[in-house]
Amino acid sequence: MADHDNEANRFSARAARYARVGANMGGVAARMAGSRLFGGDDRDASNAAVLAQALGGLKGPIMKVAQLLATIPDLIPPEYAAELQKLQSEAPPMGAAFVKRRMQAELGPQWQSRFGSFELNPAAAASLGQVHRATTKDGEALACKLQYPDMQSAVEADLKQLEWVFAVHRRMDPAIDTREIAKEIGERVREELDYEREAKHAALYARTLSDVEEVRVPRVHPELSTKRLLSLQWLEGEKILGFTEAPVEIRNRLAVAMFKAWWHPFSHAAVIHGDPHLGNYTVFSEDGEARGINLLDYGCIRIFHPRFVGGVVDLYRGLQTDDRARIVHAYETWGFKSLSNELIDILNIWARFIYAPLLDDRIRTVADGVKPGEYGRRQAFEVHKALKEKGPVTVPREFVFMDRAAVGLGAVFLHLKAELNYHHLFENEIARFSLEKLEQRQEDVLAASGLPNPV
Repeated sequence: MADHDNEANRFSARAARYARVGANMGGVAARMAGSRLFGGDDRDASNAAVLAQALGGLKGPIMKVAQLLATIPDLIPPEYAAELQKLQSEAPPMGAAFVKRRMQAELGPQWQSRFGSFELNPAAAASLGQVHRATTKDGEALACKLQYPDMQSAVEADLKQLEWVFAVHRRMDPAIDTREIAKEIGERVREELDYEREAKHAALYARTLSDVEEVRVPRVHPELSTKRLLSLQWLEGEKILGFTEAPVEIRNRLAVAMFKAWWHPFSHAAVIHGDPHLGNYTVFSEDGEARGINLLDYGCIRIFHPRFVGGVVDLYRGLQTDDRARIVHAYETWGFKSLSNELIDILNIWARFIYAPLLDDRIRTVADGVKPGEYGRRQAFEVHKALKEKGPVTVPREFVFMDRAAVGLGAVFLHLKAELNYHHLFENEIARFSLEKLEQRQEDVLAASGLPNPV
């Protein structure tokens, strides 16, 4: 009984924290709005710390959202962005008694008999739940991701806070209209609540990456999975940051694996992993040597209309040949509207930065002399400054996670100090690109994975 009371107290404390955090964040956002709207300058580090404190206790996906906000140029002041990048959840894990009740709710009263073993103490925390080590009856190692209780209401509370941040931003800074960005983040985060969908995403990636030996995808165990419990094959691996001082051939091999893990599904099935967070992959070894990447988490997957991929290829070819008509066509394909010549030139600043290593036919780093945490920051600032004069521009929703993936991957390549011919890697992915073939491949792989076709 005492155990039950402890758990009840723990979760009532969590609920109280949600209410407190909501009030704190509203207050910080209001002060931030006031300082920017009425000419004050309240962008100091103490305010940044208050915002981080307000957000830091949350267990919902606002953690992920907060880090995403920090990548949108000038959405929040740099000091806030720096604090948000450091956020780590400090909410207590679910205790053993509560885990047992949660597992019973998902798999029934005899749930333990369905496993060979199940560790009640979590091995890791995820944004919406915690991961437990287990084994099947046959002894296969499993990673069981169990969702925290009441995540649906937590997600909706977090997204309301996000709407408030975006609303404040629209009043402060009209250079970038964030309405579509807010919709996109909301849709993807709500999808992450559905572990049955994540299981289908994992199946989709297993099919799409079946011919890429440098990337491993865990097998799903549907008989031990539900909408709030996902049981995957446990893939042994080490953190990628443990390889930053490895011999250059190892670092380059891992960078190639990362490149293929993101760009191959995009170019061959119009899907992208929207969260290249360091915790979402590990390095696997064979015969004592690092060989490739385990891709572990499939909550944040973005399925595009194949035309979007066509736009990526058109922009690349347009920049390659300085074909302005093709460049404009690419932006319009993505959904940018009412583009003046000045706006096109501003968008090209960002495009030339993102595409620079892909256009440069030589062995190079992804960005010379840039630190991982600063990748893209100068160009984003330059773009935003120009948009203030010539804008506003509405960022199409499909652009959000694509952009995030590109910036996140660039940071990984910088961590690894990889020296590659990115041009050759990209050309291999889009060789003989055909929109019709991509449409057919996407239709086939989505149907085989049980996912709806967005086309």
